[in-house]
Amino acid sequence: MSNPSIINKKRLIVALFCICLVFFGLIFRLGWIQVVNGERLRMLAVQQQTRDVPITARRGTIYDRNGKELAVSVTTFTVWGTPSEISSKEVVAKSLAEILELDEEDVLSNISQKKGLVKIAKWIDKEKANAITKEKLKGIQVAQDYKRFYPYGNFAPHILGHTTDDNRGLVGVELKYDKVLSGLPGRWIKNTDAAGRQLAYGIEKYYEPVNGLNVILTIDEVIQHFTEKAVESALIKTGSQRVMAIVMAPKTGDILAMTVKPDYDPNTPRIPLDEEEKERYETMEQSERSKLWNKMWRNPMISDTYEPGSTFKLITSAAGLEEGVVEPNSPFYSPGYSIVAGQKIKCWRHYRPHGNQTFTEGVQNSCNPVFIEVAQRLGPEKFYKYLDAFGFKDKTEIDLPGEGGSIIQNINSAGPVGLATMSFGHGISITPMQLITALSSVANDGKLMQPRVVKELTDDSGNVIHRYEPKFVRQVLSEKTAKELRLIMESVVTDGSGKKAYIPGFRMGGKTGTADKIVDGRYAKGKVYSSFVAVAPVNDPEIVVLLICDEPQGTHFGSLTAAPAVQEIARDTLRYLEVEPQYNEEEKEKFEKEDVAIPEVRSLKLSEAAKILSEYKLEYNTEPIKVKDGNGIVMDQFPKPGSKVKQDSIVILYVKEESE
Repeated sequence: MSNPSIINKKRLIVALFCICLVFFGLIFRLGWIQVVNGERLRMLAVQQQTRDVPITARRGTIYDRNGKELAVSVTTFTVWGTPSEISSKEVVAKSLAEILELDEEDVLSNISQKKGLVKIAKWIDKEKANAITKEKLKGIQVAQDYKRFYPYGNFAPHILGHTTDDNRGLVGVELKYDKVLSGLPGRWIKNTDAAGRQLAYGIEKYYEPVNGLNVILTIDEVIQHFTEKAVESALIKTGSQRVMAIVMAPKTGDILAMTVKPDYDPNTPRIPLDEEEKERYETMEQSERSKLWNKMWRNPMISDTYEPGSTFKLITSAAGLEEGVVEPNSPFYSPGYSIVAGQKIKCWRHYRPHGNQTFTEGVQNSCNPVFIEVAQRLGPEKFYKYLDAFGFKDKTEIDLPGEGGSIIQNINSAGPVGLATMSFGHGISITPMQLITALSSVANDGKLMQPRVVKELTDDSGNVIHRYEPKFVRQVLSEKTAKELRLIMESVVTDGSGKKAYIPGFRMGGKTGTADKIVDGRYAKGKVYSSFVAVAPVNDPEIVVLLICDEPQGTHFGSLTAAPAVQEIARDTLRYLEVEPQYNEEEKEKFEKEDVAIPEVRSLKLSEAAKILSEYKLEYNTEPIKVKDGNGIVMDQFPKPGSKVKQDSIVILYVKEESE
């Protein structure tokens, strides 16, 4: 055998070198895959071989302060499909379409997608879910789901808010407390091959969802009911664009009720309740619909500002009394106007001036020149100090989303005229929540509390997970000043412009307000906000009520538009809170009522229940507010049968209409 030539040897060496190079390249590549990319590729393999069906957690319930359910999650079912496991798609599509009452072509198109998992139908009832399960359709799974439901319909929607189709909070408490309400979703996991077919010996696991926490509101469902009824009535009587109201417990900052009408039903939040608006909605472009939704869902009581008008005179009064520049009996004279920096600022009653009057009478008369003089005595520094102390420069930090801030002239640019107009509530723009929070400090002996709508978080067993304690912000006024101002407010109701808010047996304090409305940056002629704020009872305040009519038609004075509705809210609320009336001798004979025991009217028709209550000299309201004449069955009542109340007291009947 001959020895290989030099050329052959070289060829062998080159071949060996190439083989070694390829070999070491493969080793390097294998190491790169195993060491560097190993974890990522392992995760991709798991994803490819795993089907993960989400299991929705039950969203926490929202209760009123007494445990009444205001927002609940009802059990429904969602149908999922794994296209790769469905062998006979036409047959499956036909079967699902018949059960779910869907278009067969749409179902077929859905389950024919090249996806690992598709959603076929959401929120189906138990009967349909059982029917699908009974068919044993390969590749089709039925998973438990939850749908948000608001049992009272358009009841407190601007507080509660509503959720998206995926059960995520969109506005209101639902949005603010979305994280605690949502809980943690569960999972239904199973192993599949690359085509999506379940492996016979694969792993299948079911992870239970963790339900969300329940939210306990400060809202009282009964007081909310009283407030909504009065606001609805005021909306109709005044012809306003909208009417809004807040009821606050001044000692804690608790919001007991808050409403604005017109409103919407959170069960169908995108559909207007007004029939004309609903027809117009059907023809709207998407951009127009978005604007409509924002208008429907927006809470103007915390998000929008307005010029408060004469209700703000109480702030000027408080500052003047606290600083000692004025006393209740201090003398004033009004010729019907004031000259400030060469400008003539008229009183609302310039045509028949108030003339000589005490400061208390000036508040009763709501005389602008009186408050201009008080602000001038204070000076801009002290006046702005109290704006800050009452919280007008900051947000109230109420636990609702979308709170707006005030618009206040800069102290250096306001000048004498700006100070004068602000003294009677013009030239300053604040939110209704800022105003009622500030005035609640007057009812709370000068202590400013932070407003709140949520008091507790609980679990499914009722255990308190977190309690939100009332938050004291600062001492704004002395107790002496607060009591003096409340007595002046009482005189407004007994002797001044607030007589329509008088409630026999209860010491009511209040103040009217009327202010021009700003539209597109300018005062709109003939358009006003008319309002009334009340404290009751003056000697030991339990509630503060603020009601605002936006663009009332006809009469514009808050004494005639807003005060009667506030009187209705305060009257019913004080009776409900069991605040004992204190009649004078003249009132006793006319208004003192006998006690009666509330009869049992549950399970009766509404017409029958109304007749029985009438025989007992009792009045009633229904929930929902609008019920067809005599149509419906009384499911529950408040107060409960046997409770002792005064004659002419109101019983709330929770009615289920027979057509439901």
